[in-house]
Amino acid sequence: MHLDQLSEFVLPIENPVSKFLLILLIILLAPIALNRLKIPPLLGLIIAGAIVGPTGLNLIERDSGIILSGTAGMLYIMFLAGLEIDLVDFRKNSKKSMVFGMYTFLIPMILGMIAGLYLLNMSMLTSTLLASMFASHTLIAYPMISKLGISKNRAVNITVGGTLITDTLALLVLAIVVEVTKGDVNALFWMKLVVSLTVFTCIVLFLVPPIARWFLKKYDDNVSQYVFCLVLVFLGAAMAELAGVEPIIGAFLVGLAVNPLISHASPLMNRIEFVGNAIFIPFFLIGVGMLVDFTAFINGWETIIVAIVMTVVATLAKYLAALATQKTYGFTKDERKVIFGLSNAQAAATLAAVTVGYKIILGTDENGDPIRLLSEYVLNGTIIMILVTCTIASIEAQKAAKRILLADSPLDNDMIEESPERILIPVRNQETSDELIHLSIMLKSAQKQSNLYALSIINPEEEDSNAEMKAQKTLKQASKSASSTDHFLYELLRYDTNIEHGISNVIHENKITDLVLGLHEKSELDDSFLGNLTEGLLSKCNTTTFIYKPHQPFDTHKRHLVFIPPQAEKELGFPFWLVKVWNIAQNSGVKMIFYTSEETKEYLSEILRNNPIRVDFRPFPDWDELDKLNFILKPDDNLIIILSRRGEASYHPRFERVPHLINMWLKNHSFILIYPNQPKLMGMPPRNMLHGSLIGPIERLDWIGKTVSKLLKRK
Repeated sequence: MHLDQLSEFVLPIENPVSKFLLILLIILLAPIALNRLKIPPLLGLIIAGAIVGPTGLNLIERDSGIILSGTAGMLYIMFLAGLEIDLVDFRKNSKKSMVFGMYTFLIPMILGMIAGLYLLNMSMLTSTLLASMFASHTLIAYPMISKLGISKNRAVNITVGGTLITDTLALLVLAIVVEVTKGDVNALFWMKLVVSLTVFTCIVLFLVPPIARWFLKKYDDNVSQYVFCLVLVFLGAAMAELAGVEPIIGAFLVGLAVNPLISHASPLMNRIEFVGNAIFIPFFLIGVGMLVDFTAFINGWETIIVAIVMTVVATLAKYLAALATQKTYGFTKDERKVIFGLSNAQAAATLAAVTVGYKIILGTDENGDPIRLLSEYVLNGTIIMILVTCTIASIEAQKAAKRILLADSPLDNDMIEESPERILIPVRNQETSDELIHLSIMLKSAQKQSNLYALSIINPEEEDSNAEMKAQKTLKQASKSASSTDHFLYELLRYDTNIEHGISNVIHENKITDLVLGLHEKSELDDSFLGNLTEGLLSKCNTTTFIYKPHQPFDTHKRHLVFIPPQAEKELGFPFWLVKVWNIAQNSGVKMIFYTSEETKEYLSEILRNNPIRVDFRPFPDWDELDKLNFILKPDDNLIIILSRRGEASYHPRFERVPHLINMWLKNHSFILIYPNQPKLMGMPPRNMLHGSLIGPIERLDWIGKTVSKLLKRK
């Protein structure tokens, strides 16, 4: 900037470079500065927006650019809420979400109408619209809850589900009030509203998932996948507006629709969260802060009185709704505070309602001034209410979430240190390394210390001068894939004339617990491969071994079919591979179909009580029926087969036909073959575990249940 330009410097800042720089500085420094004062980062951005906004220092004008970015951030919050919700818990708690949704809608509606009619002397129509503003809420604190790692807590799931209900009902009230002012509420209006909402919901929930699955399978470019998700968010928001409800409902439903396709451990999910938390959501919070009008406190007491009444009623109503939910379902005090913190913040839907109400002119007074459905006092009072409720919500949610996090943390740290996960992924080419890394991240336990190792072995006898360069390039690609999901990967390069010997040495050197081997999509699975593996690596190394052949991206599978041979529970390695299958279910959210015997089902059902996943049980087929896999498999299925070694309890001669069956029926399907390990003493002699006749089934069931629970370390 030249000196003559400095002399013409005026506020607000109009230079786009300077304006964007200031906003980025706020996003960077405001949370850091206010964190020293124990103020939540989200609240810090709102306060910073108020300071630099039009009624503060007037550094930045709330222009179309801020509004556009803020709108994107508002939709992003709702999209993330739908995307990160645990669908298993969501379905399990759907009735509780419905009850909370009605509590948090009806209680504010009743108190709001009483306050409007008797405290603020408003008309019935204005009081109804005011009450609907209290009923809605925005999940301002959700990004903070998600960052702390309790987004799957039942209180969070119920609140997110209830948000969909109360916001939809509140925005329907807004639509009805608007039509009443026009005099257009009739049978045709109700019919159009019901039909449009039904069509919109069906399109989003039933048409979007297959389109998204097709796109994610066909295009693996990182940028294309992310932009596609943004297109879906704004498409859902636009369709919601056409259906007569607010865009945030559409964004939330889109998040629910694509939830099974974007696992929490995937690179795409990492990019979605990163961009949202770094750019879109901060812009929204700064934009909310810019709405604060400090002059409203100077111009008279009426605005202050209206703001106090609105803030107290809205906060009290949401607290009573959270309290009623706690008493109804016996939640803890901290869970009640999380519900209150998430549901108390007024922003998105409230802004929509007050803006619409302020624009509706019912007539003119004796001075010719317009009589609005919601007055200027209510508009200014709403901004104050938004600031105060967001402040209370952020503080309450953060405190309660931290207490829940501490309460759920495992106390036996020594036990955690005893069994860290170490997953080894031998990589040969870049084409399979990405999927192998992704599977390994799916296998790892979220609450345990886990290390990933990528291994490339070079045969020194081969006359290939570029072998080392190719190997290092493959390792770098694997490391890049892991880092895209915020996981560190150790790169290992070895020279050995025997691949099996090289892998075995690395396993012993690094105390590897799990081995993930990959097959290229075009490769055939032959008897020699499995024979060498079982007689070589598995006989020398004490690891749970996974052989993976991807046919499509892992996140695009609709079901995982798990074939568990009879008596698998009698092997010592049973809990260790079972935990990995459980992790796949928890990390992906995809439905599992267990084909198992009644005896094994008893063990799985016991574990399922404390560690729920989406699962169906089906009887293990006759061994001859495995020759007819084509009748069982559907498109987008992934097959998981538990195998064993000769002499083990679950071994069957039919295992020898597995390569033939796979080559015949699984050319168009992904599959994972799992070989259990044989761990050393785990508090019970191996002989007792292997031979059920020496101990009772109850003791064995108890041992397996405790081992699985310890390994899962699930919150």
